[in-house]
Amino acid sequence: MALLSAAASQFCRPEEDPFLLLESSLKAIERILQLRRGLPLRRTWLEQPYGEEEITLLEEEVIPAIQQCLARIDELDQRLLAEQELMARCLLEADREALAELRLQMA
Repeated sequence: MALLSAAASQFCRPEEDPFLLLESSLKAIERILQLRRGLPLRRTWLEQPYGEEEITLLEEEVIPAIQQCLARIDELDQRLLAEQELMARCLLEADREALAELRLQMA
């Protein structure tokens, strides 16, 4: 998803795309969990850091939920891209037919 979404767009800048933010957040969480394997995770507003139980919940519930969300977003994107491509082909075909009809009228 990211490679397609991060490309230059006429609709929004990459930093305005909430789904790219979700994807980069997932990567950051995974990276932090790998780097801090076995160590508690500090939170800015909690005195007690995330311990083994909270980290396990992140790994077993939160990360898979984000991954499922991103997979569903990718499915939606693919469907919309296919519809967009079909519409472009239909418009191109209509233009060709109109041009062919115009040529017949001019002949």
